[in-house]
Amino acid sequence: MDDTPKKNAAGQDGSSLFGDDATGYRVLARKYRPRNFDDLIGQEAMVRTLSNAFASGRIAQAFLLTGVRGVGKTTTARILARALNYEPKSGKDTGPTLDMPEFGKQCEAIIESRHVDVIEMDAASHNGVDDIRQINEAVRYTPVSARYKVYILDEVHMLSGAAFNALLKTLEEPPAHAKFIFATTEVRKVPVTILSRCQRFDLRRVDADTLTKHIGKIAEAEKISTEPEGLALIARAAEGSVRDALSLLDQAIAHGGASVKAAEVREMLGLADRTRIIDLFESLMSGNIAEALKLFREQYDLGADPVAVLSDLAEFSHLLTRFKIVPSSLEDTSLVEAERKRGRELSERLSIRVLSRAWQMLSKGLSEASSSGKPAQAAEMILVRLAYAADLPTPDEAIKMLNDGGNGVGASPGNGGGIPSGAPRMQMAQGGGSAIGRATPRPAAAPDNAPQLNSLEDVYALAEKNRDLQIKHALKNFSRLVQIEEGKLEISLDQGAPVNFAGTLGAKLTQWSGRRWIVAVAREQGGETLAEKERKSQAQMKADVRHHPAVQAVLNAFPGAEIVEVRRKAATQETENPAGDFDAPIENEDE
Repeated sequence: MDDTPKKNAAGQDGSSLFGDDATGYRVLARKYRPRNFDDLIGQEAMVRTLSNAFASGRIAQAFLLTGVRGVGKTTTARILARALNYEPKSGKDTGPTLDMPEFGKQCEAIIESRHVDVIEMDAASHNGVDDIRQINEAVRYTPVSARYKVYILDEVHMLSGAAFNALLKTLEEPPAHAKFIFATTEVRKVPVTILSRCQRFDLRRVDADTLTKHIGKIAEAEKISTEPEGLALIARAAEGSVRDALSLLDQAIAHGGASVKAAEVREMLGLADRTRIIDLFESLMSGNIAEALKLFREQYDLGADPVAVLSDLAEFSHLLTRFKIVPSSLEDTSLVEAERKRGRELSERLSIRVLSRAWQMLSKGLSEASSSGKPAQAAEMILVRLAYAADLPTPDEAIKMLNDGGNGVGASPGNGGGIPSGAPRMQMAQGGGSAIGRATPRPAAAPDNAPQLNSLEDVYALAEKNRDLQIKHALKNFSRLVQIEEGKLEISLDQGAPVNFAGTLGAKLTQWSGRRWIVAVAREQGGETLAEKERKSQAQMKADVRHHPAVQAVLNAFPGAEIVEVRRKAATQETENPAGDFDAPIENEDE
């Protein structure tokens, strides 16, 4: 869709009907507000649907426009009201249409939000039943001069529950001359009874490439000199909001003195230089902590916000991931040359696993730095963490090291590793059995008499033999067996199981048995827990021993006595028990 600022009926390039406000400057977000569907950018799906509906005469009685801030919900509502009431000043009236080559009889007043038959209401400040009652009473009367009486309710989710209920009947069966248009940023707060009565349109965020071109053409119309990188930075900061982009462009023009330059935009937004961000990221992925801290401190001294630096690093790791998965994203015109060239090289050298790990660590670090009283120090500690993690093997590399007896080093990039060539590697300690930095423990050499694990009871016995109380407790109370075979255990876990229990158990079994074990958590429900089996077995033994003549004699001799526990005699004990193979402690409740 063409996003060039259009000339309106008065002849101005996208400005208000009579140029700038008589009182002074009109901000770009208002001056270049779209006045017909051809001016809208990034909403092609909605425009196509409405065009077909108007052409076939299938015009809904109510519309719901939803989307994030600044994508044009209220503007679209006014354009839709204009299309519903369009009457050309000359020629034959063809009824509602999206084809509006010039301003008609009703258009000027509708766009200026002062038409008597197009009623705009802010639901945030008019959210009560009385406000809706006024609409219900007024909607019965025919329009004064327009074809339709159109009600535009902005931020409709702010209406109270009672107000929504009061609107239901009118919205279900409105008069033929009435149309409703709702706009909201919180569609989930709108009752389903309202949603079912409306034709819904989700206005999309405008992608950075389209937004960059759009604000570039507006800057050209304003005779402002710009740098492509500066416009790209503004488009990214706007996060898909056209209004935010134009507000930032206004601010950048004022900040730069009638020009938009990348360096000045970075200073205005508190951003770091993209080239410096790439240098910093590359140092981190190489494990060069000293260089990384030096680069960060240089950016901080130049005024970059520590949280913004971390955010830029996270954004760059996401960008590299997109390059690997979607190579065509390299053609994005909103990218600067350094991102395109060096990003391609880095995406080829770093694995998806390493990029995902970097993203996760930076995402967590962002919240830490944002809430810290000393964000610069917090950011430096996050960078140290990230640089050290770059030297650690990925999980599949760690498993390979375990299988190789722990004699290998970090995998090279050609083998899927995440460390650029020449970076320091993590060496295995000779004879120590563990990696510097405490990587996953490697198994000892598998003995000939390695334990055979064929059931959850066998696994529990092995944990008991190695005196691991935490593993024993979790196995007994929270673990349900799904399947077990040599080297692989599949379990389901009940609520309350320790965090990352499967990974811990797999490492322990590998260490104890001398063989590689993988423990997986299944979605399907497993069998009984060991604790449930024990309770069931104890109940059965109590029932069995209760029927023994000797036990019955004791219970009869001591009224109120109860069997509290049944224990099997040790296999080595030769003395026979008159009650069979059971020791049955009996307590007398009366004593």
